[in-house]
Amino acid sequence: MKKLIFLFCPLLLVTVDALAQSGGMAPPPSAWQRYTVRGEEFSIILPALPAMTTEKRTRNLFLRDERTQRQLGAYADGVVYMIFSDDHDPRGGLNNASKRIMSNKRGPALEEEVSCDGFTGKQYTLTDSPGGLIQVFATKKHFYEIQAFGASADDPSVKQFFASLTLRKKDEAVEVSDGPGTPFEPLDATPAEPIFTSKQVDRRVMLCMKPEPNYTEPARQHEVTGVVVLKAVLSANGSVLNITVVSDLPYGLTERSIKAAQKLKFIPAVKDGKFVSSAMQLEYHFNLY
Repeated sequence: MKKLIFLFCPLLLVTVDALAQSGGMAPPPSAWQRYTVRGEEFSIILPALPAMTTEKRTRNLFLRDERTQRQLGAYADGVVYMIFSDDHDPRGGLNNASKRIMSNKRGPALEEEVSCDGFTGKQYTLTDSPGGLIQVFATKKHFYEIQAFGASADDPSVKQFFASLTLRKKDEAVEVSDGPGTPFEPLDATPAEPIFTSKQVDRRVMLCMKPEPNYTEPARQHEVTGVVVLKAVLSANGSVLNITVVSDLPYGLTERSIKAAQKLKFIPAVKDGKFVSSAMQLEYHFNLY
């Protein structure tokens, strides 16, 4: 039985405005490629090499026990595709995911059971614009949250994205490492100009994946705190362009912030029914406590 609940997800970090899907459904992603990550148990097809961020935290210094979390994201045709991985307490992660989603008030979703390669998980279908789908699974070693935002669950690209998920390694998959990935460039791509402000567009940008930069060791030793402020153009084709520094911090924190900004995944702004490029200010806060 399906239940009406409310949506929350760890990768959907900032929603500036609700964005309606522009145009019709995209064609099935027959030319997409399969990707995986070393040490992970999943593989999945994506429209382009995804941006990826890995964060490792020490759980037990004496035992040198680390917790590893990863975010992967790619964009194509108005849809952002993301994978979140955590190797700490997979079953607990699955239970907590359900509690998070049910307790949040981001808009209604439908919950139902799904399975993949013998693992039972949950699926959450977003019913409000711009639409989307989330699946969560716990394997023996990892908790996985697979997400697509910007189109309905019936969109062919969204359906094939989730249908391609395997919770076992495949030899033909391309191995991803940390980095900004590559942009998706449609064949009919047009120049990213003009650049609009948030007040000039009909629908504002939706930031779906906003990785946070980590401290550098010199900045930590010198107890540097503060905010790095950047300006960037979030282009109509999903690329982050023209990053400039408004306010910086020393010891590599500005450079870390720029690298994080390059990994942003978002649904572009809309004006007159078309995706357009827009300017945005980005802030990265550094606090030691």
